Amino acid sequence: MNPLRLTGYVLAVLLAVFTYFYGLDSPHIPKNGDEFPYAHITRLTAASGHWLPLQSELHEMRNTKPPLLFWQGIVATDWGKHWTWWNLRYPSVIYTLLTALLVFLLAARVVRNQGGAPYEAQETGFIAALTFLAFFSTYRFGRPFLVNPAEVFWFFLPFFTLLYWRSSAFDSRLNIPLLLGVEVGIGLLYKSFALVAPVAFALSWWYLHQRNYRFKAFLQRDSWKVALTVVVALGIFSLWFVFDPDPQAVWREFVIGENAGKFDPGHTSYLATLLWGGSSVWALLVGYPMNAGLLAFPVIALFWNAYRRRNLLGDAEKMLWIWMVVLFIVFSLPSQRTARYLLEAMPGLAVLCALNWQRINRMAFVGTLLFAAFMLGLIGFLSWRLHHEFPGEALYAVWYWLLLVVAGVLTLVGIFWARYTRGLVNVVALLVLLVLAAFLRPFDGAPGNFSAEAQRYAQGKDVWTPCNFRAVDEGYRFLLPGAHVHGYFSLPPQGVAELSGKYKLFAVQLPLHEQCSGCKVIGERLEIRSRHTPEEIRRILAGEVFQQLFAREWLVESPQTGFAPQQEGCR
Repeated sequence: MNPLRLTGYVLAVLLAVFTYFYGLDSPHIPKNGDEFPYAHITRLTAASGHWLPLQSELHEMRNTKPPLLFWQGIVATDWGKHWTWWNLRYPSVIYTLLTALLVFLLAARVVRNQGGAPYEAQETGFIAALTFLAFFSTYRFGRPFLVNPAEVFWFFLPFFTLLYWRSSAFDSRLNIPLLLGVEVGIGLLYKSFALVAPVAFALSWWYLHQRNYRFKAFLQRDSWKVALTVVVALGIFSLWFVFDPDPQAVWREFVIGENAGKFDPGHTSYLATLLWGGSSVWALLVGYPMNAGLLAFPVIALFWNAYRRRNLLGDAEKMLWIWMVVLFIVFSLPSQRTARYLLEAMPGLAVLCALNWQRINRMAFVGTLLFAAFMLGLIGFLSWRLHHEFPGEALYAVWYWLLLVVAGVLTLVGIFWARYTRGLVNVVALLVLLVLAAFLRPFDGAPGNFSAEAQRYAQGKDVWTPCNFRAVDEGYRFLLPGAHVHGYFSLPPQGVAELSGKYKLFAVQLPLHEQCSGCKVIGERLEIRSRHTPEEIRRILAGEVFQQLFAREWLVESPQTGFAPQQEGCR
């Protein structure tokens, strides 16, 4: 690879690393709501001074996940002494970047094994790593304080191990199966013992494929290797039961409640949930392009090309496709089906994209760039509206508008100049993610925070905050440090008068231009609304994007006295 091209890839990687760390301390990063209960459990467990048992005030939500994620948070925050979003989240980014490194190494090794030149292998590795980091699912789930970053790393690592060292790894009688067991076992202690099922299924299929589908040879020479891996992995997971002072609670809350409960269809039949609705198998079927985000079009094209070339696929490609098929089959079985369950396959999908980068039709990449142009236009419009809604506040600096312009120019170059399309598509996707983070950044500063005076006023007091998901009030501990934060259900919305009759000090969200008339206002801030109702989504689709996405939150003290203790609503 010539020095100029190599420099371009290195700069793109540095852009990706910067994008993943930028705004990591923000409460508004794209994430999943589970981050709040995980932070809650980590905080209380750290406060207990013991690794186990896990602690929680959430109703029926204590042993919701194995302990490694919470221990990770305890170590990163030094037993809660440095309680910030940054400290909770940075290990997630490290895991994600390590996974990207595995993707780079594997893609390069596959090309070398296929007889490719060193520069070709290196370039394919860069494309694979950048593609993985440009997937929206990687950005959304690979940065917050969630199990997903560690889960993706530890469950991709065994397949990386086998495919990277190929013959020697498959032929190993003891060392590699033991190593795979340790890798899988650590993953189980982050996520669940149930993940041993797809891993064992895929490993068996890989060993069988390596034996050219000679079942007798597989049963005699390889089946016990898979069994050894499974036994070691489950043995590591079982340490949770050994060291937890209350193993019966682990069995009741985690094994029965968290895992077996996923097969409960609720108030409808299993067949109905399988074939219809948001948890149907059809919703899972589109999970891979949905996880890809802006790169959905190249991913769809990749699936079509793989079907057309199914008789020409190399062994490495076939094995990666096997892993993807296995995950789809296994996660089609529970009643709860979501694209999030397919995250473990995304590193392999990035490798497949890179191996077929030149075979994917250019128009698929143009589709991504057009989608990116739309997103940049929408973010630019919302930025302009916010800028003019608050003329006295410098929400966005000059560099932000320059970033928007640069991203837009590169997008247009990729669309209209064919020679640059493939090289720019991942860079543009990463720039869109960076623009999104920069757009949200003002909400992390003074406009999005209560004033220092309001924070001091709330210290040591009970403050009731709106909550539309379990433990969302946990996030207010970062906004009102030192306050005793509780949550109340904000759906359906409650008015100021109604809240004043229940709580002495509370926060309430009102439309952007609506004033809190007659209130004793302690503080105010801007907020980005989430979890919209069907009616609000309908209004967004009708054009009320700005009005439905943003709100003003008021910290209000009620003039009434003699409040009775209230039960926390979001527990």
